Amino acid sequence: MKKHFRVGIVGVSTERGWGTTAHIPALRALSDVFETAGVANTSLASAKAAAAAFGIPRAFENVAELVASPEIDVVAVTVKVPHHREVVTAALEAGKHVYCEWPLGSGLAEAIELAALARQAKVRAVVGTQATASPEVEFVRKLVANGYVGDVLSSTYLGCGPTWGDEVTRGDSYAMDSRNGATMLSIIGGHALAAVQSVLGPVYEVGGVVSQRRKTVRIVETGDSIPMQTHDHVMVNAVLKSGAPLSLELRGGLPRGTQLLWEINGTLCDLRMTATNDRAPVINISPLRVEAGRRGEQGYSEVEVTKSHYFDFADTDFARNVAAIYRQMAEDLVQGTNIAPDFDDAVALHKVIDAIERSDQTRKRVRID
Repeated sequence: MKKHFRVGIVGVSTERGWGTTAHIPALRALSDVFETAGVANTSLASAKAAAAAFGIPRAFENVAELVASPEIDVVAVTVKVPHHREVVTAALEAGKHVYCEWPLGSGLAEAIELAALARQAKVRAVVGTQATASPEVEFVRKLVANGYVGDVLSSTYLGCGPTWGDEVTRGDSYAMDSRNGATMLSIIGGHALAAVQSVLGPVYEVGGVVSQRRKTVRIVETGDSIPMQTHDHVMVNAVLKSGAPLSLELRGGLPRGTQLLWEINGTLCDLRMTATNDRAPVINISPLRVEAGRRGEQGYSEVEVTKSHYFDFADTDFARNVAAIYRQMAEDLVQGTNIAPDFDDAVALHKVIDAIERSDQTRKRVRID
């Protein structure tokens, strides 16, 4: 790829945040196709501080100035979920390509609205469901597609949501109120379901139970307690379009036992995926250990993921899958392909999340539209 694309990031802190820990190093690793050309934050002073800290050439006074700049080709949206709609809309109306972190919107309605705007703008609008670009998930996808497991009989997914446990950082405390659209189901569940569907095909029908057991949560930096006004446990009993059943459970916090286990049971082989990162044992971040148990054999043996699936990127776990999505986006922009997950894919995923929520509310099974 010879063409360079200039990226303006909205939402970069000098201390923490997904833009800082994932997007900045990912873009640095892709300097052959991307240039981090500008940043906009909630204030010009904050943008200038981020620009100085990360060597970004321009700090914009606000989002409007960034998206209007002819020096910006792609707008990366890494702000908190409640602000996605406003920033993405401004970028699309300015005719910019967009990389927006998942969830796309604070619920299905916003996602549908933004996907429609993206189609009207005729730009490349990518959503950050990074688990679909995980090298191990891509490897497993090919194994299943090539018949390695035989016919898929069932799948089981057990995960955790570190943010929704006994304590939370001040920056993530907004996720303790479900009205902000950043729930364990939408974020952790969304990434998990994106991975599952990319390997096993779409979800057809769900039955969901969404529960809240904790009443308060402690702020890490201060020790203060605040109300938890969101769920901290999710159970989903689903059927895939293929007819295979899927059982998915998410537990808030970092359980002492299993933190991430994804099993695919087939007529010829069973596959098992577990996290290798203890700090962030979630599928969109952690590298995975892939194991297989063939028919007639005892137990599991580790399967080596072929090197062709690994993006040449040696940095933090947080950035590797983000870099892979950016690489897909670059190929789409240069070649006119449609590889990276887009806003229509985001709507489809939001529909599954919405169906789980409706199932919980009605205590009835819900089919995906």
